[in-house]
Amino acid sequence: MNKTAFITGATSGFGLAATRIFVANGWKVIATGRRADRLQKLAAELGADKLHAANFDVRDEAAMHAAITALPPEFAQIDLLVNNAGLAQGTAPAQSASLDDWRTMIDTNITALVTLTHALLPTLIERKGGIINIGSVAGSYPYPGGNAYGGTKAFVKQFSLGLRSDLHGTGVRVTDIEPGMAETEFTVVRTHGDQAASDKLYTGANPMTAEDIAEQIYHIATLPPHLNINRLEIMPVTQSYAGFQVFRG
Repeated sequence: MNKTAFITGATSGFGLAATRIFVANGWKVIATGRRADRLQKLAAELGADKLHAANFDVRDEAAMHAAITALPPEFAQIDLLVNNAGLAQGTAPAQSASLDDWRTMIDTNITALVTLTHALLPTLIERKGGIINIGSVAGSYPYPGGNAYGGTKAFVKQFSLGLRSDLHGTGVRVTDIEPGMAETEFTVVRTHGDQAASDKLYTGANPMTAEDIAEQIYHIATLPPHLNINRLEIMPVTQSYAGFQVFRG
């Protein structure tokens, strides 16, 4: 195995679990994240020969390009981009939501994702590589308070399909993985640090884990090169869609 994956948001959740599973199976990984201390700890755990830590905020375009330019030669031939970095902010209905929260989600989930994808496409085409975007069931099914977050993930879904169309004939594969309920730091971030709210949401629900999603990322990345999974929607058995509302007043 002599392949390299570029994984954003590698300091927690799906990104951290995916980084570990790829390295464990012989890949090199460029792991990005905002939290330098976590990246340093991960590099110490997995080894500098297998993991290159790139400390930057995906919303910082200049820092992103600088990190790509500074890649050591042994990590520069990228075979897989995992656009994992993303977040939800706030649970309020649109009419009382924070516009700053909306902008943060758009800047992270959309603008940063397309910027990084655009930067790495020449290498991915040259390598006949793959792109795995982490979307969400929120991009297909609305729910109260989902507003801008759901909109950003709907973009990820359509952008992934558009990439597939544009990259036709290049050998580059594109997949949108759309997880449902998974217990990570997601809800703590969404509620601006409310661990109790996160615990309440997941208690008794038997949600998916970061490792569950990481296994799907790795599985898709290692399929025979003539196969492409366009979309993978995955939920825990305890979760299903039932979102219609009727107001009687």
